Amino acid sequence: MRMLVLGGGMMGRAAVYDMVRQDDVEKVIVADVDRSVAESAAEFAGSDKAVPHEVDVTNEEDVLGAMEMADGVLSAVSYRFNLELARLAVQAETHFCDLGGNNTVVDGELALHVEAEAKGVTIIPDCGLAPGMVSLLAMAGMKELDVTKRIRMRVGGLPVHPKPPLDYMIVFSVHGLINEYIEPCVVIREGKIVTVDSLIDVEDIEFPEPFGTLEAFNTSGGSSTLPASLLGKVEELDYKTIRYPGHVAKIKAMVDIGLASSSPVEIGDVSVAPRDVLESCLLASLSEPDEDLVLLRVTVEGTKDGHDTVVVYEMIDRMDTETGLTAMMRGTSFPASIITLMMARGQTKPGAYPQELVVDSELFIAEFLKRGMPLTTSVATP
Repeated sequence: MRMLVLGGGMMGRAAVYDMVRQDDVEKVIVADVDRSVAESAAEFAGSDKAVPHEVDVTNEEDVLGAMEMADGVLSAVSYRFNLELARLAVQAETHFCDLGGNNTVVDGELALHVEAEAKGVTIIPDCGLAPGMVSLLAMAGMKELDVTKRIRMRVGGLPVHPKPPLDYMIVFSVHGLINEYIEPCVVIREGKIVTVDSLIDVEDIEFPEPFGTLEAFNTSGGSSTLPASLLGKVEELDYKTIRYPGHVAKIKAMVDIGLASSSPVEIGDVSVAPRDVLESCLLASLSEPDEDLVLLRVTVEGTKDGHDTVVVYEMIDRMDTETGLTAMMRGTSFPASIITLMMARGQTKPGAYPQELVVDSELFIAEFLKRGMPLTTSVATP
């Protein structure tokens, strides 16, 4: 198979690294508007299967030329390009997957279903960590039960050595981070889809030492299309982000006084959006190098053979210092790579789908574990 990865940044290079290590992959084209970035990503992969290519994702001719050489395409560029890239993938008759990040864009991609199905192409958006893998873990947990009542998804990317005042480090786009903190959250409560605010419903969550008690709170986007897909099948479903204690109160204070607003304010002769200032300040203060880690826990509660049963998926992943792959790179890019490979292998069906409705969750987990990822599963009857 020949694969195409659009974007040679951190997530793109991790996907290329994974794809070149698959026996049935002959070639991985890593494309970026900056050829030097593409070359760096190809070199990082450590295999002559990785081939750099200069592509401007805003140039239709460039994109089609690259897509027509591939059996599957993974977009690791900004979400704002993904709808047009998905349309071009249908035109090029190649499968398409992305890391997602915006509900409106995802809805547009899913609207391509009829065209994709007619061309024998699969389109699956929102395939990173969260949104992404957490949805497939939820689906896998449901398969273990006769009746599912409650799904709780908890994920956090954190520094190993937290530093005040926020005890955080930038592990992905700061723009996307603020979106998660300010946009509404879609959950299922009492069997109904409702919208709740981000940065509230704070709860304690325990992980083994050295982590101990952390906090989890509502953030937007992590559950993606899952609430709509599972409406009528579960009573409760929510997604929360994990942070070190005290983080959410500080962030909420900044949001509440308007520092995350995109509406310009006048300061002397200058008009500036507070959010632009906040993003710049967060990048400056939270970009100090440190090893990162990803904490994940997906809890699926229900009944099996008439008994209350709880299925728990848990992962504590740290940066791989030997390869240079951060925990967030592995946790985000490996799921997207796996799904893109599954599409190219014919393990999905044509059309545009939420991943939870078309990806075999058990096969996905098996592939994820093959990569040495520390995901554990437990099934208990309390």
